[in-house]
Amino acid sequence: MLTVLIYLLVMVAVAAVIYLLASLVFGRGEELAPLAPGATPTTLPPTDITGDDVRGLRFQQVVRGYRMSEVDWALRRLAGELDAARDRIAELEAALTGADAGVTDAEQRAPR
Repeated sequence: MLTVLIYLLVMVAVAAVIYLLASLVFGRGEELAPLAPGATPTTLPPTDITGDDVRGLRFQQVVRGYRMSEVDWALRRLAGELDAARDRIAELEAALTGADAGVTDAEQRAPR
C-alpha cells in the first residue's frame, strides 16, 4: 500500500514539474485585446460582394443567438448590392431592347 502511495506522489510531482516547465517555455499564448465597444469582427468588402464573401460571413454570438445589429447591417448591405445588381440588369436589358429595336427599324428602312 505504501508503494502505491509513493508511486502516486512521484507521478503527481513529475506531472507538476512538466506542467510548470511547459508553462514557462510556451507561456499563456497570445491574447487578443478585447474589441472596442460597438466594434465588430463582421466584415464585408466595400463593393462587389461575392457569394464567397457571404458564405464566409460570421457574426458574434451572444446569449440568445447572434448580435442583431451585425445581422441587420449585413442584410442591409446585401440588399443594397442586390438592388444595385437588379438595376444594372434592367439598364442593360433596356439598352439591349433599344439596340434590337434600332436594328429592326434600320432593316425595315433599308432598300431591297
